[in-house]
Amino acid sequence: MKPSLIVPVFFMAVALFTFNTAYQVQAQVTEGERQLRNLSLDGTTGWKTENNFTVAFSQVSLTNWAAGGQNSMSVNGRFNGFYNYKKERMAWDNQVDLGYGILKQGKTIWQKTDDRFELMSKMGYRLTEHLNGAVLANFKSQFAPGYSKPEGGSRISDLFSPAYFLGAVGLDLKEGENFTLFAAPVTMKTTIVMNDSLSKAGSFGVVPGKKSRAELGGYIRMMWKHDLMKNVGLQTKVDLFSNYLKEPQYVDVNWEVLVLMKINKYLSVNVNTLLIYDHDIILGRDTNSDGIPDSFKPRVQFKELFGLGLSFAIKK
Repeated sequence: MKPSLIVPVFFMAVALFTFNTAYQVQAQVTEGERQLRNLSLDGTTGWKTENNFTVAFSQVSLTNWAAGGQNSMSVNGRFNGFYNYKKERMAWDNQVDLGYGILKQGKTIWQKTDDRFELMSKMGYRLTEHLNGAVLANFKSQFAPGYSKPEGGSRISDLFSPAYFLGAVGLDLKEGENFTLFAAPVTMKTTIVMNDSLSKAGSFGVVPGKKSRAELGGYIRMMWKHDLMKNVGLQTKVDLFSNYLKEPQYVDVNWEVLVLMKINKYLSVNVNTLLIYDHDIILGRDTNSDGIPDSFKPRVQFKELFGLGLSFAIKK
């Protein structure tokens, strides 16, 4: 089977698996349990919100230090908010994810180590106990410019350059408050590059001179939250997208993992990793150490952040 047919069939299969799994889970529930759950699901529950704030700070100061090294200072902040509404058979889930970090090392200028904002909204209508028909909208971008070198260099990204908007209609399998699997065989993804110089260069897969690029494909989004042990929580989310119209065998991957360890009410340790692969993003590498990138191709991007700092949550 051709790659152009394999991938759409795969996304259709996942959607059917989601429906079948929800049906089987529902079939295993006793009639008494089903009546109790329906009473709860059909009731007016209103809004449930959660706001998580984390700020981490590190600093190194050296004076006449024989072993060498540089003074450094860094600050990282993150906000993660959930705003979910439920009434009878309707559910509306919203998420805001913001992050920004800066670092100054030695006499270099301040440079960013983290920069992101993501907005997600998903509205669903309950078809069965665990399965919703749902519409999802997702928007991702960044706050500040990014440069090729720590001391500045050329601008390689900016506000809304890139930005990604995704709209999808599909099936949403939900297990309680901690797991959701959304599968959409038909999805529209738009890549936006508003910066003129980046647009002219054809950055992030847009046609040189164009401000946007539209793709039609399939989309899967999985989110899972779990308490590993007391005061240690894990949260992960995976986004998969394939463009049916061009090289569908190359699936865009966005996989994030966050581990949050609470020391006490306000102090916490967090580890955050982000893995990205987008076949339309071409990255250079200096293979002969002359300071000039000479090998250009799509590459796996990986980022890891570790922080010890202040953290608190507000739940309703």
